[in-house]
Amino acid sequence: MVNLEWYRTFKSVYKNGNFSIAAKELFMSQPAVSQQIAMLEAHVGNKLFNRKSKGVEATEYGKLLNNLIIDALDRLENVETTFRAKAQDSVRLISVGVSKDLFNSVGSTLISKFDFIDFTFGDNDALFALVDAKKLDFAILTKQFETFDTIYEIVGKIKLVMVAPLNLDAEKFRQILKTDNYTETEQWLNEQKWYCHDARISHIKLFWLHAFNKKRPSMVPNYIIPSESEMLEMLSRNSGVAITWNCNARRYIKENKLQLLWNSFHVPEEFVYVLAAKNNNLNSFFDSISKELKLFFGNRL
Repeated sequence: MVNLEWYRTFKSVYKNGNFSIAAKELFMSQPAVSQQIAMLEAHVGNKLFNRKSKGVEATEYGKLLNNLIIDALDRLENVETTFRAKAQDSVRLISVGVSKDLFNSVGSTLISKFDFIDFTFGDNDALFALVDAKKLDFAILTKQFETFDTIYEIVGKIKLVMVAPLNLDAEKFRQILKTDNYTETEQWLNEQKWYCHDARISHIKLFWLHAFNKKRPSMVPNYIIPSESEMLEMLSRNSGVAITWNCNARRYIKENKLQLLWNSFHVPEEFVYVLAAKNNNLNSFFDSISKELKLFFGNRL
């Protein structure tokens, strides 16, 4: 049976016209190259190279053999290169930047698909700067950045929604919503206990801006818990309301720990992007991360 390494050695000698250069290219000794060519010649029953003063020259049969095998050998080497790259990727540590808010939902999705990830928390601007400086491989953002040195892809949409524990009787609130009486709606909400993950109440302000056309809500949060996941967990065990991303609320609603209190059509959806530096040799990771996040964000409330 013919050894495929003989053909690989034949290709290198044919291309370089020299046993010594072929040996260096293949990380072999020159006698080993000569031996493999001799064994291939014995196998095919024809001389493949004639020695010259400087190197070797392919015989007519050597030229014919090259024409017969070169395409198949190139395809095999491409397959080998692809599999080697995948094997290297499977053990490579990648760095991913994401906000603490989004990490609560997308973190588990990425951890379940990749073996080695170094997460960095930050806001959109800080994470973009790290990717742009090639200090992070990827970032998951809710703000679009377009520069010459970075690429991005939209992977989904998210939206701020209002949630409450199951023990909250929300029938009156839902009846008020049907009347489009926003004065009464806001008054009812002001009477509730409020949970927030941010002292700046950024989520609440943004929700109020679109739902009530007000820059600042009149209520003051009762509890500020600086982790959105912990905030939702505490809310599910107690009484009150909170504003959160729908992707973070999804699990609690499915597990009957929280109820969707208000999904206002006035509050817009926001795009989620995956950002990477150009030419970072991580195209396969970029495609994989994008695919997994598209599947995740495709499952909405």
